[in-house]
Amino acid sequence: MSASHAPGGENESMVLRHDEGPVAVLTLNRPAARNSLSHAMLAALQAALDGIAADDAIRCVVLTAEGTVFSAGHDMKEITARRTDADGGRAFFAATMAECASVMQAVVTLPQPVVAAVEGIATAAGCQLAASCDLVVAAEGAKFCTPGVDIGLFCTTPGVALARAVPRKSAMEMLLLGEMIPAEEAHRMGLVNRVVAPGHALPEALALAQRIAARSAVALRLGKRGFNAQAALPLAEAYAAAGTIMVENLLAEDAAEGIGAFLGKRTPEWRHR
Repeated sequence: MSASHAPGGENESMVLRHDEGPVAVLTLNRPAARNSLSHAMLAALQAALDGIAADDAIRCVVLTAEGTVFSAGHDMKEITARRTDADGGRAFFAATMAECASVMQAVVTLPQPVVAAVEGIATAAGCQLAASCDLVVAAEGAKFCTPGVDIGLFCTTPGVALARAVPRKSAMEMLLLGEMIPAEEAHRMGLVNRVVAPGHALPEALALAQRIAARSAVALRLGKRGFNAQAALPLAEAYAAAGTIMVENLLAEDAAEGIGAFLGKRTPEWRHR
């Protein structure tokens, strides 16, 4: 395990980073506040993701959290305090939604795959964060929820991520009822990839990340970008977009090496270009 480090500035302790070879581990570090996504937490997470995006040595990311809650979503105390602003909080609320959307999109567009390791509860924007990751490993006992409807605040923005992670009717059921979804049910729905024993979400996520990181970095980056691009397109346009990515991938040095290794029955030696 390499030395720990984090994005610079006063918010650096909110999101911790340490690298295990080609895998970067990001840890939400605000357990006393249930890892709620305050303005400072969102800024720290954005900075950490931006740093990883520019780091060619990192080929996969694991996102985890300190404490018994993965993330409780937006910081309701922070939001409530801004209702006394001259505009009733409108400007702050708009900025918060924009910051959160930027972070969620940064996870999706990050060149490296992101694996969430969820122990405990992921609610509202915390559920949104997990759903935005490429893979999710959840411990038995972990639960997922979009409970805004219970407090008169429909989880519309978390619904963006949910609608892209699970079938539409499953997403609407979560959004309309606000019920806690056990890890096993989340797995059945497709929100979770693997369910493991309590305390094993992070080790399993790390194991998956290391397996992913052993692949060609250029293939991983092109593959993630291509998958997300085609998923939002009609069939013919999806094939056209995917075909363009495949051509780009075929022209990469690693594709030539990998195909040559396959034909020569040897282990490929990735150059990551």
